[in-house]
Amino acid sequence: MHANRRDLLLAGACAASTALFCGAAARLRAEEPDPPPEITTIRLGKSPSICIAPQYVVSDLLNAEGFTNVVYVETGTYVEPASGVVQNKALGKGDLDFYLNFSGPILLEIDRGLGITVLAGIHVGCFELFAKDGIRSVADLKGRTVGILGLESPQHVFLSAMASLVGLDPAKDIEWVTSAKAKPIESFAEGKIDAFLGFPPEPQRLRAQNIGHVIVNSAQDRPWSQYFCCMLTGNSEFVRKNPVATRRVVRAMLRATDLCVSEPALVAQRLVDRGFTGRLDDAVRTLAEVPYNRWRDYDPEDTIRFYALRLREAGIVKSSPAKIVADGSDWRFLNEVRRELGG
Repeated sequence: MHANRRDLLLAGACAASTALFCGAAARLRAEEPDPPPEITTIRLGKSPSICIAPQYVVSDLLNAEGFTNVVYVETGTYVEPASGVVQNKALGKGDLDFYLNFSGPILLEIDRGLGITVLAGIHVGCFELFAKDGIRSVADLKGRTVGILGLESPQHVFLSAMASLVGLDPAKDIEWVTSAKAKPIESFAEGKIDAFLGFPPEPQRLRAQNIGHVIVNSAQDRPWSQYFCCMLTGNSEFVRKNPVATRRVVRAMLRATDLCVSEPALVAQRLVDRGFTGRLDDAVRTLAEVPYNRWRDYDPEDTIRFYALRLREAGIVKSSPAKIVADGSDWRFLNEVRRELGG
């Protein structure tokens, strides 16, 4: 029996990867292989948040899907411009092809007409809201100082949604603090601000140092635990022109998400080995705490509707949830992959 092109790609990927990832890649074989992707280079974004671990361990799976060149693009620094904002704009402009990003900020750019398409939910809550003594709830943030990277950053967007849900006006009732010299986590640790919303590995480090206390854990506390935090997004023009490639990327990313559940220790080590984080303990704790096992169970459209409504109440987006869903999502590929992978 002669080896076909897909078998050769799998063999090549296995030669350069561990047995774990090769085994997952080998399972991509189907009785009737998909057509080859329309393009063989995929550009993914890179950010300091390691909760998007599936994106950082997906390259071998993408190689097995026929993508011979997987590139991680640096689009901005952690402090300036704000993490997540730059990546969304780069994705919409076509400087990236796909990116895992926080659900709230994605909607701002879709509302403005940027070419972003949400394709799937990846994992539920990873952010945690820390506060100093005397603050027990989101409502207690009225008149308090809260550190953020910048307006429209993930911290600002998620906290604005949380504030609107409890009746606060985020523009008037919260004093937002930014600094060109210190990250918000550093200002909070030094007692210079009252509260701080962090993404992995920040919550893990604060808890390890017993700094502050958590008043909202989005992986555990409702309603935040019922919605996706990070979602897979694609450049709208890429998705339109390359449906086969898009389906293959969705499949590979969801398989990588499954690996975060089935093999967290090996995934954590891979994050370190490939330079996406410098501390193995951060990666291990993140993989243990972030719910990567719910992409089959939750409806990503519910997430868009929920956050779009909250952000509209907060005055941050203008479009209705229905318009944002219509303009900025495409579930065809997710539905196909769900039938294939189960769920």
